[in-house]
Amino acid sequence: MISSINPNKLCHFFTDRVFPIRKIKNMKKNKKIILGIVLLLALIILPALPFLLIKGQYNFHDFWTMFFTKIFSWSAFVDAFLPIIKMIPSSLEMTIIAMAFGLLLGLILALVRINKIPILNQLRALFVSFIRGTPILVQLYLSYTGIPLILKAINMNYGTNFNVNTIPAMLFVIVAFALNEGAYNSETIRAAIQSVDKGQIEAAKSLGMTNFQVFMRVTLPEAATVATAPLGNALIGLLKSTSLAFVAGVVEMTARAQIIGGSTFRLFETYLALALVYWPICIIFELLIRGLERKLDVRMPNDKRKNRAQISLSKNPFNQA
Repeated sequence: MISSINPNKLCHFFTDRVFPIRKIKNMKKNKKIILGIVLLLALIILPALPFLLIKGQYNFHDFWTMFFTKIFSWSAFVDAFLPIIKMIPSSLEMTIIAMAFGLLLGLILALVRINKIPILNQLRALFVSFIRGTPILVQLYLSYTGIPLILKAINMNYGTNFNVNTIPAMLFVIVAFALNEGAYNSETIRAAIQSVDKGQIEAAKSLGMTNFQVFMRVTLPEAATVATAPLGNALIGLLKSTSLAFVAGVVEMTARAQIIGGSTFRLFETYLALALVYWPICIIFELLIRGLERKLDVRMPNDKRKNRAQISLSKNPFNQA
């Protein structure tokens, strides 16, 4: 009986009846606004339902008044902001440096896969598979414990004198995040490069451009337009992933919040302040990415399109008398 169910019909049932996605997409703007207001009111009313159904010592208003005056500590919440904000440069430094090296590594890995270079392509596949198959926290531990062992082996083999204790802990974190981002970004960059129209590449080669010139002037700008949005999402995800840097002894925003919460025993207030610091930073990143995406998406104005159409029609030999 179960095997006779058509999965396509089941999918259409959920999308048409249970979650009418198509109807929402085709809905007018005013109706979408009304629907959004109704959903917002529902989210506001839902927390009050237990107080309406189950009678307790406090009503809805008195309960939250009691919570924010007797249980929640506003002083601990406000005092946590300044120490956390001071750690923003540390988190941004790790994010930007790791993303820069991750983009460079991702581009190299993408070119290796596109060109299918022997041996290197197999090593690339092994590296990407390992990074995808292991948690980022484990990769941080491997970087933090593995790099000192490698330096110790180099000292024993070549007689060098690398002092592991002088290496900043942030370096271990940046290496781990850069390798992780490079593996994931390689697939994004590879897909973006392969999405470039081959006709444009052939036209550029017909003008006498070398392969390097074609890549730098045609392929890379077109691929950057396609890859901006997913790479921007990866950048925001990397910023939030830097909260794991405390395992390597790096004091950034999350580590500072843990220190404050451990000393004041006000963990909820401290982590709420931390969340409200991360949130606007991610919003700023999102706005910058949208602006960059609009700047890269160069479109021809309508008047120029009309002029080009008229020129092409006037040059058509079949239109000439």
